[in-house]
Amino acid sequence: MHFPLVSIALCAAALQPVVVWAAEVHGASPPAQQITRAGSQPSAAGSAANFTGQVRVDMVWPADDGINASGALVTFEPGARSAWHTHPAGQRLVVVSGLGLTQEWGKPVQEIRPGDVVWCPPGVKHWHGAAPKTAMTHLAVTGTAAGKNVEWMEKVSDDEYNSR
Repeated sequence: MHFPLVSIALCAAALQPVVVWAAEVHGASPPAQQITRAGSQPSAAGSAANFTGQVRVDMVWPADDGINASGALVTFEPGARSAWHTHPAGQRLVVVSGLGLTQEWGKPVQEIRPGDVVWCPPGVKHWHGAAPKTAMTHLAVTGTAAGKNVEWMEKVSDDEYNSR
């Protein structure tokens, strides 16, 4: 039986002291964990230009040299939703609580529930938000391409939102 992941992990573990030594020789300190404390970043209201209804965005981490994707907890109050949009490098949504809705352009509205993971491929036009009578929170992990992570479009009409 082959164990390629075990082999990779063992090689990485064996090389770790070499990497630390090289960093020390060149005057750089080795990478270290960073902790961003809960509540250390302010919440922001979702922009009225890009959302319908009450939406709160809590940034969890920005895209940076460590990872080319940002993370945010987005809470939609009942009936709230994003405008139609695309992501140049894609987006994953992990539903944390409540009941949500999402729709890809030209396809039916779908319900999303806690534990569901939605993959929004690069360039696919879609929207997401809360159900009419239930709030929804999701963790959005959004890739960045050429410094951009979203292309906002027109708002979702009431008819589109209620079309399920």
